[in-house]
Amino acid sequence: MSEKQPEEAGPPAVPDDVWERFARDSERDIRSSAPKEPSARARLVTERLRQEDARESERASRRIFRRSPPRPVQPEGWRTGPAWREMDGRAARRRRLWAVLGIPLAVAVVVVAMKPSLLPGDPFGTSAEAADPVNAAPLPVETAAPTAPPSAGDSATPTLDRPFAGSPAERWADGAAGIVLPKATPVGSLTEEQVATALDNTKKLLVGANLDPATLRGERPAAAVAVLDPKVPGMIRDVNRWLRAPDREHDPLVLFSRFDPDEARPVGKVVKTRGRITFKAGKNAAVVVHADYTFVYPVTPADGNSTEVARTIVRRVVDVAFSDPRKFQVTPGKVRIVEFSEDIGNSACDVYDGFLHPQFDSTGSPGAAPTGPTTDPYDRSRDIGSATTGGCGTVSRT
Repeated sequence: MSEKQPEEAGPPAVPDDVWERFARDSERDIRSSAPKEPSARARLVTERLRQEDARESERASRRIFRRSPPRPVQPEGWRTGPAWREMDGRAARRRRLWAVLGIPLAVAVVVVAMKPSLLPGDPFGTSAEAADPVNAAPLPVETAAPTAPPSAGDSATPTLDRPFAGSPAERWADGAAGIVLPKATPVGSLTEEQVATALDNTKKLLVGANLDPATLRGERPAAAVAVLDPKVPGMIRDVNRWLRAPDREHDPLVLFSRFDPDEARPVGKVVKTRGRITFKAGKNAAVVVHADYTFVYPVTPADGNSTEVARTIVRRVVDVAFSDPRKFQVTPGKVRIVEFSEDIGNSACDVYDGFLHPQFDSTGSPGAAPTGPTTDPYDRSRDIGSATTGGCGTVSRT
């Protein structure tokens, strides 16, 4: 049996050069399509961005009142240039600053909410004076006519320990301290010293007539009478007549505040005072001093068995003149009363015995029933007497 010989190989199906090119292109395509391992810097940047986005999302979830949606933090390469980087840097600093200020600001808001009077100017009307009138600071000196009555204040009832409770006078000055004199200046032929003497004697007249304890007890107002000029015809004579035998036509209450010691006694030693003094040139080489003051008197029944407190309010407007003694027959340093008027709140009607008669709830008033209009005795913005032309009226408060 003879051996079969192998067949001779034919030509290749693919030429060698084509096969080599195919192998080369396939390797290149495989390399280009295979996933590449990111560089260390790329991995670092990606991780940083992921962490910052996560922190930003967490912060945003806690901002209940946030107005705009959170934005992811963008990498450096996405910004458009140095100017934007500078702006972003300033914004970052502002954010850090607000973060630092945020906690103190929040604390301040809470404190003000609890005590609004800490705000300058007290815009909510909750000042310490309104909340605690007992320790409230006195009102500043009145330098011009008020334009409205004082506010109602609290509704507390006056007591022996706090006789001005519930009254605007609680913040008024005490006694003579409320009579503040303006700076004296020369007027006409009168020197500064002479004008100062006229102002001082006007204050002495007011104090002696309205604040002196002896006067308030119904005694002779000697200190007030002492500053009147005895050379003025009839002035001191008339005053003595009023005090000696008072009646409707001769009433000492037109100038002096006096209480019947058998009926009422003062509560404490303080009379509240508010008003102002001005001066100007007058006729016959004189200076005319104009005084407009309100006095508030707390009193209690004189029997000593009651704790009830009532208040009588007296407003007086007095003009006094001081003439140049070198030109007129006057007493140097003395004053003459030119004009006077008064409003009296909480005193008996049609009683002319020379005393104020406050009304106590426990005893009533000894006088006739009031028939005139209702008046606020603390209203210093109105002209004196303008609301009492209808006769003896009532007071809206004491």
